[in-house]
Amino acid sequence: MSSARTAVTHWTRRLVVRALVLSLALAGLVALGGGRTPSEDLGRTAPVAVTTNQVAVPPAPMGWASWNSFASSIDYNTIKAQADALVSSGMSAAGYKYVNIDDGWWQGARDGNGRIVTDESLFPGGMKAMADYIHSKGLKAGIYTDAGKQGCGYYYPTTRPAAPNTGSEGHYQQDMQTFQEWGFDFVKIDWCGGNAEGLDQETTYRAISAANDAATAITGRKLVLSFCEWGTGNSWNWGAGLAPMWRTSTDIIFWGNSPSAANMLANFDKALHPSSQHTGYYNDPDMLMVGMNGFSAAQNRTHMSLWAISGAPLLAGNNLTTMSTTTRDILTNSEVVAIDQDARGLQGVKVAEDTKGLQVYSKVLSGTGKRAVLLLNRTSSAASVTARWSDLGLTAASASVRNVWTATNAGSSATSYTTSVPAGEAVLLTVSGTEASGTTYEAESSSNTLAGSAANATCANCSGGSLVGWIGNGTANTLTFNGVNASASGVKLATIAYVNGDTTARTATLQVNGQQPTVVSFPPTGSWSTPGTVSVLVGTAKGSNTMKFSNSGGWAPNLDAVLLQGIAGTNGNEIIGTGSNRCLDLAKNTITNGTQAALWDCVGGHNQTFTSTSRGELVVYGNKCLDADDNGTTNGTKVIIWDCTGGTNQKWTVNSNGTITNNQSGLCLDAVGNGTANGTKIDLWTCNGGTNQKWALN
Repeated sequence: MSSARTAVTHWTRRLVVRALVLSLALAGLVALGGGRTPSEDLGRTAPVAVTTNQVAVPPAPMGWASWNSFASSIDYNTIKAQADALVSSGMSAAGYKYVNIDDGWWQGARDGNGRIVTDESLFPGGMKAMADYIHSKGLKAGIYTDAGKQGCGYYYPTTRPAAPNTGSEGHYQQDMQTFQEWGFDFVKIDWCGGNAEGLDQETTYRAISAANDAATAITGRKLVLSFCEWGTGNSWNWGAGLAPMWRTSTDIIFWGNSPSAANMLANFDKALHPSSQHTGYYNDPDMLMVGMNGFSAAQNRTHMSLWAISGAPLLAGNNLTTMSTTTRDILTNSEVVAIDQDARGLQGVKVAEDTKGLQVYSKVLSGTGKRAVLLLNRTSSAASVTARWSDLGLTAASASVRNVWTATNAGSSATSYTTSVPAGEAVLLTVSGTEASGTTYEAESSSNTLAGSAANATCANCSGGSLVGWIGNGTANTLTFNGVNASASGVKLATIAYVNGDTTARTATLQVNGQQPTVVSFPPTGSWSTPGTVSVLVGTAKGSNTMKFSNSGGWAPNLDAVLLQGIAGTNGNEIIGTGSNRCLDLAKNTITNGTQAALWDCVGGHNQTFTSTSRGELVVYGNKCLDADDNGTTNGTKVIIWDCTGGTNQKWTVNSNGTITNNQSGLCLDAVGNGTANGTKIDLWTCNGGTNQKWALN
């Protein structure tokens, strides 16, 4: 069987008549990977097209949280009033279901058994009574703790005196069980204590996730976890599979401050990790500032647009009891909420910035040829911004356009759409066009690597008439798609066809090349003979790539095929050292300003894909530029990443002799000390013709 074939608009295939070799004696075969018996049509002789059955994934949480408006000044009546307003305002009907009680509810007391003791002068009847009231309104209840021994209210007191011992360290399972027994549905776990104690982020939050599972085994109730380590431990690398959401940055607003457009944009930028967000796992840029004093209606709409194109959790932070009609209408706009909550669960990606500060973002939506498009003007003057269909992964054929905030159809146009965007604002669109071609890779192809128990099996309703099962339940049982070809480095849409006849989701760890792996969730498809699809965004290198599926702790779903489609606006280049044959790399997908570039094995991830702009920039992660540290012009100046500023120290010339020179200093991009090993740092040095200063853009 051919390992790849082209698909235009949707999954297609050439009809191939093949006789099934499965005997009737195998009709009782249990579903691959320990499931139930599949009821396959054993008489079918012609494989079917790859399914277009897109399976909905859990949406990003929506609700309200207390911190932005009340800090630690919360009690039963305050939370009750907000819960009442969430319902009476229509926000609950629009999808806002969580009422999340943040820091300040607990003053650190425990009984002799270590169980949390609530201050009933603030919450009469205790926290169970609070959760019960929230539930009585048809809402879900959220609560708060810290990963360390001390909470944020101890280190950074706001409206109450410092409260010691308000963290859960040493009581992870006990506290998770307590929250579950009280009836809570959600818990935010902050990082003030963890940070002060120097705890390891990943180790700590893995322990908390395991504690939640252990408590669930006792209570039968499970909490939605919100990791809040502020992105300090690169939670986008490991959060999927542990929690539905993780913070990617510091607080969007600090107590006593007014909303800031700069903070809004910074948190938006820091949350863009498209390969981490999928199948019910979400990057969290923090609570909303919509409706808080200091933001205009236009800024509120821009804020909502940014979070919607990100597919971010929508946790309002304004005082709902004093909310204006305008604010309510912005928060509950059904078309905006639908973009955020789209059942495909993907994040938007930057696809164009023809002029500095005039940006285009695109989010793949459910269905075929559907996109949400954000035209963002970061400049101080109104300007026209153009979205090109080809940048979005669509063909140049005519596409229909709708302006979401004005709720008006903007007609149809071929190739692109241009409109004026006011200074500092955004225009949010939906576009319906034609999918560009993609390539389908069959799981059962002889080109792939099946290890351990992984094996081909007949599947009458699968695209090639077969699938691969028995993946997982140990480290040895894996499936690797080989020869997954990409015409350019950049972000690709990978739609995975699978079968899961269980009543709950199965998971698999996906690793592209040698990149950071991510845990993908595969919801039930209805039966062991019914394929469905989920989608992820992956970073690929130009040329041949691999996609490996595994599950060390349980059975993965049975896999049918992968469709790979390009998103041309994300295309860039790997920068490969001639002397090392290794790539310019940002370690562990780090996005922090000042991170020094280094050499590493080429794997095609977002942290190795640089886009050359017409302005001479080399841009990574969409909004970070390769930068000569501190405007340095001397030998040994570190080459780092920094927010793109337009400075000459961020301008580069790619020369025909293979060197890359910094426009400000004239010095060459250089692997320190003629190094060729992984981790070799990159600096600037006088051009000398060495192979450590020669680079190829792939």
